[in-house]
Amino acid sequence: MGILNVTPDSFSTGKGLEADPQAAAAAAVSMAEAGAAIVDIGGESTRPGAKTVWEGDEIARVKPVIEALRHSGVALSVDTRKGQVMEAALTAGAHLINDVAALTWDDEALAVALRTQAPVVLMHHQGNPATMQHDPRYRDALLDVYDWLEARVDSVVAAGVGRERLLVDPGIGFGKNLRHNLQILNGLSLFHGLGLPIVLGASRKRTIGALSNEAPVADRLGGSIALALTGAGQGAQILRVHDVFETVQAVRVWRGMRDEALTPSG
Repeated sequence: MGILNVTPDSFSTGKGLEADPQAAAAAAVSMAEAGAAIVDIGGESTRPGAKTVWEGDEIARVKPVIEALRHSGVALSVDTRKGQVMEAALTAGAHLINDVAALTWDDEALAVALRTQAPVVLMHHQGNPATMQHDPRYRDALLDVYDWLEARVDSVVAAGVGRERLLVDPGIGFGKNLRHNLQILNGLSLFHGLGLPIVLGASRKRTIGALSNEAPVADRLGGSIALALTGAGQGAQILRVHDVFETVQAVRVWRGMRDEALTPSG
């Protein structure tokens, strides 16, 4: 899953593309050509300390890009917490909802998921982007996140969303300190117990900087690939990344080495 942020404060591929839908669409096609199975389009930053964006502005950023890609053959997801944005994006041609708030931030979000029958990524979070890194606490980060996701999946299914339409994301960096993130990453395979596809979004996260002399976000490619391979090694079905070509290459080499090792010699 390639990340395409059409926000004015993005450091990655989408920087400045919020005002140029055609350039953003071209970037999405490039990601698909590099090996992304899905391109995740977001018009609101949810990084620590980020402020909420008005629905109208968020729609104005993502809708034209999705419309430009509607007949491109590229699978599209919309990265949003808001029901109105979800509906506008799905109407424009998006195929999947990726919600960092797991359909809890906006009452309309669950209604849209029910009405549209779109697949939904439910991500764990603690707090909201503005305050989520202010002293997050868990009894046991891995087990607490698992239990939260299990309860959230049960609640969404009870509301009428088909379980087969759900994916889960443990939410690396969303209301978690370094130790919490490492506990979750080291125990990621536990989440297979939920019986749903796992999405891992660890690309360029602060955890990488904390483990590499406070490397700035632009200098975290190596760490991002290391965490992607950690996810692949534990069976994560979707890796959400900024650097598609490099990550795809790393996973292909890792997979080739593993497959050869598992192939009986003639």
